[in-house]
Order: sequence, then structure tokens, then C-alpha cells
Amino acid sequence: MQSERPYAPVVDGHNDLPWALRQDFGYDVAAATLDVGQPRLHTDIPRLRRGGVGAQFWSVFVPSTLTPEQAVVATLEQIDCVRRIVTAHPATFELARTAAEVRAAVDRGRIASLMGMEGGRSIAASLGVLRMMGELGVRYMTLTHNDSLPWASSATGEGADHGLTAFGREVVAEMNRIGMIVDLSHVSERTMQDALDTTTAPVMFSHSSCRAVCGHPRNVPDGVLERLPDNGGLLMVTFVPKFVSEACRDHARAVRDKRLELGLPVGFHDVPPAENPDAARAFAAWVAANPAPEATIDDVVRHLEHAREVVGPQHLGLGGDFDGTVDLPIGMDGVAGYRPLLDALRERGWSDDDLEALCWGNALRVLEATEVSAG
Repeated sequence: MQSERPYAPVVDGHNDLPWALRQDFGYDVAAATLDVGQPRLHTDIPRLRRGGVGAQFWSVFVPSTLTPEQAVVATLEQIDCVRRIVTAHPATFELARTAAEVRAAVDRGRIASLMGMEGGRSIAASLGVLRMMGELGVRYMTLTHNDSLPWASSATGEGADHGLTAFGREVVAEMNRIGMIVDLSHVSERTMQDALDTTTAPVMFSHSSCRAVCGHPRNVPDGVLERLPDNGGLLMVTFVPKFVSEACRDHARAVRDKRLELGLPVGFHDVPPAENPDAARAFAAWVAANPAPEATIDDVVRHLEHAREVVGPQHLGLGGDFDGTVDLPIGMDGVAGYRPLLDALRERGWSDDDLEALCWGNALRVLEATEVSAG
């Protein structure tokens, strides 16, 4: 009979709480009342505890609408936000950079807090800025966000997929040298392949799922997944409905098409642009007549089981993208949703060792491997 030992602490690869605090609370950490619960967010301390989160990579995200110089400033503000969250709740959070620091924080009953930049716009095409972000504690950088950069193509960017340019390869090499993990979520398939050809350290996908299960371009094709064992890298499966459910993906495309047809803005991450009132009413009527389907925990399980078949249990993790998406699968109460997901995997025969690797061990291995690569 399979044992049912307690789950290992979850190391989550991507959470957009800092940006949500900027958007909804003007960076007023106290006003967010994270300690008593915050229904406007996916993330608060009670739900982090219920979900068994032991370490969190906080995304220090900036949108593509900012100039390079503005992006650097906004990234520094996001780093400051993470530090102020930790300072405001010292009994709950503890800053960490290394696997040893993560373990020590968890041993003290705290949630280890790491940082990842979401998009190379944050460095303004400067290796010096990249190095200084590393000095401030940033442990990974997602090479692009939704839009392509001159040196790296995005999965959802416009124009030809040119992958990594010569400068893009310099960025990857410098990240290897300083011990910053190369994150390939959001990048195009060619950029994925180019980065894997360039890197000397394990890569990660901080919040992506499997393209063979759901065809969204943000997901990872099997041809790339198959390279992770040789690289030592990690796919941290995400929960965004349009990434895990084909029906949700189809509806999201229909929403975008309808908004474009009505002349309404799409793809914004900062303050919503002004909308034509008549077009907004027409869109609301369309949404009422075309309700969105709902993803489920079983959709997430299908991605994890497919990925386990392709790469094995030693190259999987979890990256929820909480507070970076509006909707979540049914049964997931924000960051508390890890428990029902892990219960579902256990019911499907995942062993205790597989679950421990998924939650904890694989992410710590990648952290340690990149520390070694930094020399």
C-alpha cells in the first residue's frame, strides 16, 4: 500500500503579487492586509500556509509598454516591493538566493522569498544592468515577455522568429557566469532551442505547460522538453486556464478577436486604456452571450502526466502564475490550490518520491546547479 507522508514544501516558480500590489494598492503593502487574507488577490499569508508553499519566486515584472529606461526603474520598484513585503511580515517571509538559504528559511518556519525578472526589457540591453540585478538578488530572468526584443523572439511577439541574436547569446552566457537562471517561459521555440544550445547551466520554464496537451504558443513543445534531461533543466507547470485547456484557449482567442473587431484595446498590463463606451457595451453583451469555459484541476494533471512521460519526474516543478491571471481552474483557491492538486496526483498513483521531487527537490537541484555554474 502506498504511503501518504506529508507533502514536501512547494517551491513555486512564478507569482505576480508585486505587480498586483502596484496595480491594486499603489505599492501600499500594509493596505493589502496579506496577513489576514485578501480576497482581491490570489495570494495572502493564510492561503500560502494552507497551500504548503515553502519557497516562492516572486516575479518582478514590467510591461512592454515602458521604455527601456522606465523598465529598469519599474523593475527596481518591484524588487523594492518584494523586500518591503518581507520586512512587513518577518515571521512569515525571508529573503533567499541559494538552495541552502531556502532550506534554512523553511527550517525556521518561514517562506523563502526569491526573485525572478519577467522579461529582458528589465535590463535595457545592458549586461551591466543584468549584473546589478543579480547583485540585488534576482535569481532568474525570463528572456522575453509577450513581445519580442531586438535580441530575443517571444512566443507571442510579432514578426519573424529570429531566436537569439549574438547579443542574446551573450546575455545567456553572462547569466550562466553570474549564476542567474535562464528562464524560457514566454520565448519562441527557436529562442528555446538557441538558449539550450548556448547555456552551460540548467534552464527553467518558470510558468509554462505542454503544447502537446494544449496548443497555446506559450506552452513548450515536446521537441524542447526532450532536451531537458541532458540539460538538467526544469518545466514548472502553470495553471492559467488558456494554457491548460484547449476550450479556454479557443475562447481567449475569440475574446481577443471580438475586442479587435470592436476597436477595443488588447494585451495591456498597466492601467487600462480608455474605451469607447458603445464598443464596451457591445463587448459586454457578447461576453454575456458567450461565457468562458472553465478549466479544472484535471486539466493541470493532464499536463503534468504528459510531461512526466516525456522528461521523467526529475524535471518537473510547479509555477502557478498566481496574480498574473484573472481566472484559475475550478477547485483552486489561489495559492491554497496546491493541496487539491497534489491530492489529485497522489490519487493517480504518483509516488511520494515523485511528489517530493515535483514540489521541492527538482527546484532545489536547479538552484544548486546554477550556483555551481557561477563559480
